[in-house]
Amino acid sequence: MGEVYRARDTRLKRDVAIKVLPESFATDPDRLARFHREAEVLASLNHPNIAAVYGLEDGPAEAGHYMRAIVLELVEGETLADLIARGPLLLTALLPIARQIADAFEAAHEKGIIHRDLKPANVKVTPDGTVKVLDFGLAVMTQDPKTSNINATHSPTLTLATQAGVIMGTAAYMSPEQASGAIADRRADVWAFGVVLWEMLTGKRLFEGETVSHTLAYVLTKEPDWTALPANTPEAIRRLLRRCLEKDRKRRLADFTSARLDIDDASSAPAAKARLDLSTTDAPAPWRHVLQSGAIASLSVALIIVLLAWSPWRTSATPSLVRIAVDVGADATLDLGGAPAANLALTNDGKLLAFVAARRSGGAPQLFIRRLDQLEATPLAGSENATYPFFSPNGQWIVFFADGKLKKIAVSGGATITLCDAPNGRGGWWGDDGTIVFAANSQPGSGLSRVPAAGGNAERLTTPVEGETLHRFPQVLPGGAVLYTTAATAGNFADGTIVVQSIAQGVRKVLLRGGYFGRYLPSGHLVYVHDSTLFAVPFDVDRLEVSGERFPAIEGVATSSGTGAVQFASSPSGTVVYVAGAFDSLESSIGWLDSKGQTTTLRSMRANWSNPQFSPNGRSLAMDIAGAGGNLDVWTYEWAGDQLSRLTFDPGADQKPVWTPDGSRIVFSSNRDAKAALNLYWQRADGTGDVQRLTESKNNQFASSWHPSGKFLAFYEQTPQAAMDLLILPLEGDEASGWKVGKPSTFLSTPSTEQEPMFSPDGRWIAYFAAEGGRTEVFVRPFPGPGGLQQISSDGGTFPMWSRMKPELFFANSFNNGQIMVAPFATTGNSFHAERPRTWSPGRLTGRPRSRALDVHPDGQRFAIAPAQDPGSGGKESKLVLVLNFFDELRRLSATAR
Repeated sequence: MGEVYRARDTRLKRDVAIKVLPESFATDPDRLARFHREAEVLASLNHPNIAAVYGLEDGPAEAGHYMRAIVLELVEGETLADLIARGPLLLTALLPIARQIADAFEAAHEKGIIHRDLKPANVKVTPDGTVKVLDFGLAVMTQDPKTSNINATHSPTLTLATQAGVIMGTAAYMSPEQASGAIADRRADVWAFGVVLWEMLTGKRLFEGETVSHTLAYVLTKEPDWTALPANTPEAIRRLLRRCLEKDRKRRLADFTSARLDIDDASSAPAAKARLDLSTTDAPAPWRHVLQSGAIASLSVALIIVLLAWSPWRTSATPSLVRIAVDVGADATLDLGGAPAANLALTNDGKLLAFVAARRSGGAPQLFIRRLDQLEATPLAGSENATYPFFSPNGQWIVFFADGKLKKIAVSGGATITLCDAPNGRGGWWGDDGTIVFAANSQPGSGLSRVPAAGGNAERLTTPVEGETLHRFPQVLPGGAVLYTTAATAGNFADGTIVVQSIAQGVRKVLLRGGYFGRYLPSGHLVYVHDSTLFAVPFDVDRLEVSGERFPAIEGVATSSGTGAVQFASSPSGTVVYVAGAFDSLESSIGWLDSKGQTTTLRSMRANWSNPQFSPNGRSLAMDIAGAGGNLDVWTYEWAGDQLSRLTFDPGADQKPVWTPDGSRIVFSSNRDAKAALNLYWQRADGTGDVQRLTESKNNQFASSWHPSGKFLAFYEQTPQAAMDLLILPLEGDEASGWKVGKPSTFLSTPSTEQEPMFSPDGRWIAYFAAEGGRTEVFVRPFPGPGGLQQISSDGGTFPMWSRMKPELFFANSFNNGQIMVAPFATTGNSFHAERPRTWSPGRLTGRPRSRALDVHPDGQRFAIAPAQDPGSGGKESKLVLVLNFFDELRRLSATAR
């Protein structure tokens, strides 16, 4: 498939691997297409167990030949084939390797990617035990393989044309359908996983003949010799192998989620420990009959759960971990949100679950409650558009955010009570003293607030300090301190910080860095998330100190490093519920939306993009994209030719690009010194020349728009008091004579937060949005002033945008089902008269990107958006994982870590 070289990236000062096509294939269109597809596939994946791609490079090679190369993560260590060559693997080494392979393929399949060539040689194990799956050269994102004329003798990886179709893969690891030339789906990877697992257990190939033809024949006709498995093979692994190695793929294991759970079962031996899947059809017939009986189904499930938790037949006094896969109990799917929210909650006794779901028949997401001893969930009327629910200490009330307010509703139903304003809440906690601590807003500069549980005026509780942008996800601890997460950059919690602060004295302490969504558990542990893994660390709640080493507790929890939200809830009883999967719906395609609500594809490749802005001629789109590790860079995209180009390369955060009126330059915010604040820089749009700094400030600054003359840049700045002010930066000069940057002046400064100042096409007005009356609204002021203030929106509004073709002002309304609004206007002298805003399009916005998710094209007829129905977004789920006796598992893992 290619030649791989170790190389040094002199720009970023790191070792990489460079994969190039051999010279004999450099002009083969099939090989070139496959090579390019491998880079695209890897670029769409971001998983710790899949080797990352850094770039696709073209350039002239020696002797006049043209060279194409993929720049890849350099993975040190041995391949799995090297390890197996020394003999069968011990279970203690085998199970973690198998688990990580399953994690990698589960993530790839969630993206619609089929590898088709899993084998030990394509799996590397680093010295620290991390597994990396390699070589996606045969991967496909569709089920439409094309015929190839490559000779099979060129590589152990085969590409054979047959009458029935195309055979692609490696003979000994091919599924029967691949060997027969049928179209391969994800179950082909499941088969190969079973073959690799067999080889790890036995040290021998499952099927191996004298020739390739003999091997393929064995794959099609021969059954595994089950007596060859070692005697100590756990029953869960034997069961997994039988389900993976079904020749009839209709009977084969359908996905890697079940494989991962079987491996977990084997890892948590002894054999008496079991996992109950309420959705299974493999239960013995009498139990199936009981579970299908409506009269006693609820009692049966409750009895099974109690028996599994109690297990009177066990010889050990320590309860065993029980992991249960359960349906939500309603004809609905969990609503994890466009910008993912933490939408699960448990009562303190662990008996009642609240979650946000959307009915399959349509309608707004709402709260459902489900008692864990019952099969059905109940919707709560009046909780539409709920996010971030949490219970009162006695479990009688559920508090949630909706429509710019903090609300509560009794679990028994009834009227919804509004407690206070909360423009864009991000988590809360009802303390034992009757006070609710919550994050009222998601904008930079936002801290925590508190309000009486009966409602009233909220007061500020915390304020971000230098190096922080906002606070989220509070938990009130025993003794009166509050635990919360902070981040240096809004929209990037990958390197978040867990902080604890005394409510009475205001003294704060950093507990740990590199994590988010911290939660104290009565087992004496602090849990938090990093890279979709729930970690735990011993924690002294009296001294408010971490008291031991961290260890992984649950892998594959659905999370979002962009919002910091985690689909996880726990109770003091030791019950835990979570959504499985490395979920990050911040990755999205880009779509067109027109006034009729029709959406079409602008860019199909999914990425963690945000803050799009069209160039003045409308041909290019600038945006910031988060890469591996959450690093932000500015990119430009020529949508007609599907050409994406990276503009910035420094290791800091480069974000929020804004084109100059002539389209020659792009200004953006950057903290190139990672310890510094975000200031304004600019760069030529074609990437030539050096990046130049425009401002120097200790405060974070964000560019918004240029005056049509090109002499004034409107931006907003975060003040030390955590508010936002609007400023104007003057510039004089041109490209030929050079530029002279003036001193910024304040356009608007109030105790409130003002953002996104946008110059009108004639330069006479500035539109912006500000927090007024508990929610954000859109306003217009004359430039440079003075003049009267005009409020444009009345039911919430953000991100104003002027039409360049008509006297119209667009804005987004996240409180009105995420729609685009438009307000026609007229001007008379220094007066601005706007009509009542109306819905511009029935199409909805998802808010999936980290910040601003839309921009209007210069023709005024369409918007670039994150499509509301984005296939493969991972934002809709119908299953939960319920864990019993979790605290005992934490104590066991903690002892093992010590």
